[in-house]
Amino acid sequence: MLPECRTNGETFSIPKFSVEKKEVEEFIDELKGFHEEFKDCFSRSEPRKNFFRYTVGQLSKLERKSIEPIALNIQGGEVRSMQRLVSDVVWDENKILHKYHNMINEDMGDSNGILIFDESGFVKKGNDSAGVAKQYCGNLGKVDNCQVGVFAAYASPSGYALLDKRLFIPEKWFDEDYEERKIKCKIPEDVEYKTKPQLAVEMLQNFQKQKVIPFKYVLADSLYGNSPGFIDAIEKCEGLIYFVGMPSDTLCWLKSPITRKKEYKYKGELRTKEVVEKTEKKPISFETLAKNINDYFWYRRKVSEGTKGPIEYEFTRKRVVLSKAGLPQKTVWLIIKRTLGDNPTYYYYISNAPESTKLKTFVWLSGLRWAIEQCFEETKSELGMDQYEVRKYTGWNHHILTCMLSHFFLWHLKIKLGKKSTINYAIAA
Repeated sequence: MLPECRTNGETFSIPKFSVEKKEVEEFIDELKGFHEEFKDCFSRSEPRKNFFRYTVGQLSKLERKSIEPIALNIQGGEVRSMQRLVSDVVWDENKILHKYHNMINEDMGDSNGILIFDESGFVKKGNDSAGVAKQYCGNLGKVDNCQVGVFAAYASPSGYALLDKRLFIPEKWFDEDYEERKIKCKIPEDVEYKTKPQLAVEMLQNFQKQKVIPFKYVLADSLYGNSPGFIDAIEKCEGLIYFVGMPSDTLCWLKSPITRKKEYKYKGELRTKEVVEKTEKKPISFETLAKNINDYFWYRRKVSEGTKGPIEYEFTRKRVVLSKAGLPQKTVWLIIKRTLGDNPTYYYYISNAPESTKLKTFVWLSGLRWAIEQCFEETKSELGMDQYEVRKYTGWNHHILTCMLSHFFLWHLKIKLGKKSTINYAIAA
């Protein structure tokens, strides 16, 4: 299924991307022009040429798109030389990303653009790759031995693309027992343990600082929505609207409770703290609230188109006051989505959108996270993003960055040729 948001009254719809694997002679010339933009990001001609060859391999008909098959099948390729390019050669990644973001802005930039955060797992057999551990792998829907990357994607009326990435390094990798592995994987000494939401905040702050990519909305699932640091970082950015998933046991009030100052003694010292008046109702969970909302207040809406027809859910919304440590925190929109039928499944989101925001806007936002999922699907199935065999920290970053660039290059051709075009892209190896 390749969904496409078609909600009535939406701000915009995100176009589909379709590709056909056919040989196209002029394709190489376009790719050379694209790569010319990055020539000053490498100090020597050899890595520039291998950088181009590596991309050619990703866009080829090769079944396996790791370094060795690419090097052995692409003209001018040499295994060791390409291995050095991906794992050891210094790239000016900041300059590459800056140029790349300007390209995305040129082709896809929109003042109502959407920034989406999510993670993707890469299953690994051994224990020697940077950051590998037994951890949850979204691809499999279970805990397995894998690496996990945190990604930021961009979506607009013109398309979607991956903007940036961070390799998640589990906390145990910073213990003394892992020191030797860190050295072998060449994890930089200045890399510190950061949670996935903290990595997302790092990327968000970079986008805000650079001011290259325009965006208005920020979307993420409950892993990020339930992180106070992630929400605080968005709220510090003027004009940004978040729409994020939340756990069902999140507590709230429908009306802000009355609080008062209460005096108490601590080690003989008189102190005060804020408490909720005893006469006030206790906060309730999102789940309890949802299951007690009368059917009159639920609206059936189409979120996307599936292979078997329109995909519909029922929606409702409430202004709620979130509870933090038993005290009222902030007033937000609570948007609840449920499946149709006798035993519905419920999904919960919060948003700092203005009080005047219509339900249709929230319905629209609820159907847009598919864009980053499509980025993962397309870069893995078409470009070999999950077929790498590098172990070093730098190798992972270089490989993923190249996949991001190749994916955008295909979108650039589609945008250049027109909205209804289909890209024929595979290069003969």
